[in-house]
Amino acid sequence: MSAATVVTGIGVLAPNGIGAEEFWAATLRAESGIGRITRFEPASYPSRLAGEVTGFSAREHLPSRLVPQTDRTTQFALTGSEWALRDSGLSADSLPAGERGVVTASASGGFEFGQRELGHLWGKDPRHVSAYMSFAWFYAVNSGQISIRHDLRGPTGVLVTDQAGGLDAVAQARRRIRKGTPVMLSGGMDASLCPYGLAAQISAGMLSESDDPARAYRPFDPAADGHVPGEGGAILTLEDGERARARGARSHGEISGYAATFDPRPGSGRPANLDRAIRGALADAGLSPRDIAFVLADGAGEPEPDRAEARALTDVFGPRGVPVTVPKSMTGRLYAGAAPLDLVTALFALRDGVVPPTVHVDGPDPAYDIDLVTGSARPVRGDAALVLARGRGGFNSAMVVRRPSAA
Repeated sequence: MSAATVVTGIGVLAPNGIGAEEFWAATLRAESGIGRITRFEPASYPSRLAGEVTGFSAREHLPSRLVPQTDRTTQFALTGSEWALRDSGLSADSLPAGERGVVTASASGGFEFGQRELGHLWGKDPRHVSAYMSFAWFYAVNSGQISIRHDLRGPTGVLVTDQAGGLDAVAQARRRIRKGTPVMLSGGMDASLCPYGLAAQISAGMLSESDDPARAYRPFDPAADGHVPGEGGAILTLEDGERARARGARSHGEISGYAATFDPRPGSGRPANLDRAIRGALADAGLSPRDIAFVLADGAGEPEPDRAEARALTDVFGPRGVPVTVPKSMTGRLYAGAAPLDLVTALFALRDGVVPPTVHVDGPDPAYDIDLVTGSARPVRGDAALVLARGRGGFNSAMVVRRPSAA
């Protein structure tokens, strides 16, 4: 049997809370971080709401030399990695640099940095373009900057699979731990709430155009008409379970199972494959559907994807067979940052025996036949939870997490 991979450190930056416990407390209170965009004037755009991380100043958390070199998403990632390492109790000299690695996910790279420097190129001349543009926009920049900042010279990589990427990155880090790397940082951050980034997201045709934060993103609701974008995410410290126990580390829980599938092309007439990902993750964890205490759903907030996800849940668990929730209804969809944040929510929910609600939804469409947690947090009992994530283009990922072992 493969060695367990445990989460020993967590770093969170979210629209409804900066810091892991601050985010969790706000989530249990059903406190939404969605509102009208303030980082620029959105009046001319058809979608004007977002989940912004407020109260964050990069200069309070990073060396001043790094601030002009990095996009906001990288500033989030560097700060989150610092907190995740601190939470784990690991120090720079805990292991040789070659035995520490990092794998992150990204859906957009450094959009805001890129927009600013392209503006300099267009409005001034090439001499005004920052030399850091050569890497600050790139999808892999967060992994690179984290590895430099914390001297991580082991396995390094980036996954780009939209919303599914956060789970895919954690799964890749788990693989590296199973192959002998003792410690990996993983997770995802995204921050593309700038004019260029919002225009790109609007072009996909998936954003809600409502100006009411209480009605704009309503996953599984009969009136669902799109989602709200957000920024932030989570970085996790992952370790080999035996090593973590040997050094007396606190475990937040175990990454117990994972699977990924890809949907057939649109118009093929073949069904989506999310149910296969769920069954694969359960099999990888050695669990059955009845062992899952609750599900954190992807919750696209659009009728057809919501219908497909509900169908997968009822196929595996039966009609109303497991509590389902979408806490990202409080933050917006954070793209690569969403699923790692859901992993944090799942671990804390197992720890405290309570599942946060899906907000702004009175009840799911009756045709979906799912047990959606709404209104307020719900007490639960159990040792395992399922997190789902789906990416644009057909990506499906599922991950099972467990409570920390009593051993």
